[in-house]
Amino acid sequence: MLSLPLPVLATQVPSTSYRLPTDIAEERMINASNFSMRDLCHTTIGVAEKVTVNAQSVQSSLGSDGWKTLSAHTAVNALHDSYARSDPPQCDEDTRVEVIREIKNWITDRKSPQRLLCMTGAAGSGKSALQQTIAESCSKSDILGSAYFFGAGDPTRNTTSSLVPTIAYQLGSENPGLKEYIGSAVERDGHIFKKSLLSQMTALICEPVRLLHEAGRLDFASLRYAILIDGLDECQGEDNQAKILAAVKKCLLDKNLPFRVFIASRPEWAIRSALEPGGELNKLAYHIELSDKYDATADIRRYLSRSLRELGLRSSDPRARSPGWFSKVDIEKLVEAASGQFIYAATVVRYLSERPSSPVDRLKIVLTWAPTDDQSIRPFKKLDLLYHNILSAARMAYEAVDTHREREFLLLFRAYHISSTLGFPKINDNSPFQISNEKVDGYLQLESGAHEILISDLHSLVTLRRSGPLSTKLYLYHKSFGDFLNEESRSKDLFVPYSRVQIHLAKCFLQHVIRYPVVGM
Repeated sequence: MLSLPLPVLATQVPSTSYRLPTDIAEERMINASNFSMRDLCHTTIGVAEKVTVNAQSVQSSLGSDGWKTLSAHTAVNALHDSYARSDPPQCDEDTRVEVIREIKNWITDRKSPQRLLCMTGAAGSGKSALQQTIAESCSKSDILGSAYFFGAGDPTRNTTSSLVPTIAYQLGSENPGLKEYIGSAVERDGHIFKKSLLSQMTALICEPVRLLHEAGRLDFASLRYAILIDGLDECQGEDNQAKILAAVKKCLLDKNLPFRVFIASRPEWAIRSALEPGGELNKLAYHIELSDKYDATADIRRYLSRSLRELGLRSSDPRARSPGWFSKVDIEKLVEAASGQFIYAATVVRYLSERPSSPVDRLKIVLTWAPTDDQSIRPFKKLDLLYHNILSAARMAYEAVDTHREREFLLLFRAYHISSTLGFPKINDNSPFQISNEKVDGYLQLESGAHEILISDLHSLVTLRRSGPLSTKLYLYHKSFGDFLNEESRSKDLFVPYSRVQIHLAKCFLQHVIRYPVVGM
């Protein structure tokens, strides 16, 4: 089998096609048979006969190496259907109907001049649940170009580094021609992933779409055009958040491109300043604020009623199977405590669902926690009360066990929390690094699997996620719980400073060295 890498043998002409010199062709190809041509653009062959070029195989290889490189830079955890997000928040049946309809109408109205939708709302207001619901709906309608969910506690999706590659990957995965053009763009510039967001977005998304369309190989009417970005505020660094918005404006909103972009975020500085009067997105964006206009009270009431009924049917406690195990008054107390924040209601339902406890007994506990203060108090204080009491109950249960009496629950839990989120500084360059739960067990001189026992009463707030074949990390269901743990003004008497965790780890290391000195040092 003779395989000729033509670009090596050919001389390049200004049109970027290649011409094989006649004398080489005659020498190499007279009477040749059973050979293939790779990377063929254009050749002039003098006397070769019966030459067959498999154009399909040549075409399929274009950009394939670049596509593999792009795939390696993709954050799979950020996808709307990622395994890492296997139980994502989403709108319950018959909830958020009005705002979902408004978002869907905006996405499908391709003639609307405002092609950017920014949805802002407080922690726990249901932004991610709405994004997930919209992503699934767009996917079923074959209009979802890409969805990217930032996650503050996941290093693969809490910076800007994987954003553009992941969006480009999803767009190309649904369009062979676009896949080829994107892959070729990566091959032309091996350093593209180290360049600015705007450069990446231009080279890997905008230019491939534009060139493919101009070549007559892409019909905008059939292109999956909806691009969703959730949790902008969970991207590290407000400057980086601002850069994302600037790149979206300059690239994805180009008047010659068909994209409609839906971004959800807490109203932090970057998006707030961009949307306010005089901001660069003020006149370009359609802005939805999840505030009083979209009162979620009725939705939360329906969600709690339905969830408690279903929970009772699944419970092994005969009391919970009775239709009257909770009352309308109970539901109203919970609705009032939620103050329009879905995260409160979702956390309560998870707490009631924990086994082997009875939902009947746990409901009584939660109802005694419901605050009675004035509704003018900020809503997150009521969410903090829920966090405070769940964490306090877990501490009491853990420290009541004989073998745990010498251990400080909050200090240990904070160590696992920091190791899985903020990380600890390296000695050589002070950059943060994260540690698996299994290694933290050892560093704290605890038994194997100690972290599983530690969080056994916290499954309404946290869970364990695989970070390797034999390792796990702590995952918080909602960023607001991380904020609670990190801010003394919110966690109050439960607050454990970062420095105290570092000191405790250092003592554990020293005790280990004293107990097991290295001989011969």
